[in-house]
Amino acid sequence: MAAEVAGPVPDTLKIVVAGGFGAGKTTLVSALSEVESLHTEEVMTTESVGLDDLVGVEDKTTTTVALDFGRITLDESTVVYLFGTPGQRRFSYMWEELARGALGAVVLADTRRLTDSFDVIDFFEERRVPFVVAVNCFDGQRTHRAEDVRVALDLEDPVPLLLCDARSRQSAKEVVVELVELVLRWELSGA
Repeated sequence: MAAEVAGPVPDTLKIVVAGGFGAGKTTLVSALSEVESLHTEEVMTTESVGLDDLVGVEDKTTTTVALDFGRITLDESTVVYLFGTPGQRRFSYMWEELARGALGAVVLADTRRLTDSFDVIDFFEERRVPFVVAVNCFDGQRTHRAEDVRVALDLEDPVPLLLCDARSRQSAKEVVVELVELVLRWELSGA
């Protein structure tokens, strides 16, 4: 006798949250997730000296070594899974795995360490994965105009760039909404 299914299996969508080391990816996934998010953070040790550049994030004591995971239920038929990537280039093999099958990506940028965004942006451009850039505005940090950050990152016009606060659920939601709107535009244009 077959087990009775309680209802339809929801459609699942996958969004990747990527960015440089210390940009706030874990924080953004935590802010958005309706369930306690899963994190694979480890305490940084002397082993990372010379590998992890702490300029601009000197107080950072942990780092994601595999992924962050969260979930958003949109309605009874649609669930969004969030996958946060490690920020260091040495974990780029995880970027490949986590990006497979993704609807799109959020590239979280930190103006204290803007050059950390280049590898991630290149990664999604090369794979033709739609992405938005969200500049995480940290407390006490000088803010930059979005247009200036766009120029510094050499972003093409169709790539949305937003200012956000990764700690704020509302701000993070606005970033995801912008990504979904971008994906819909891509679908309609046949990109």
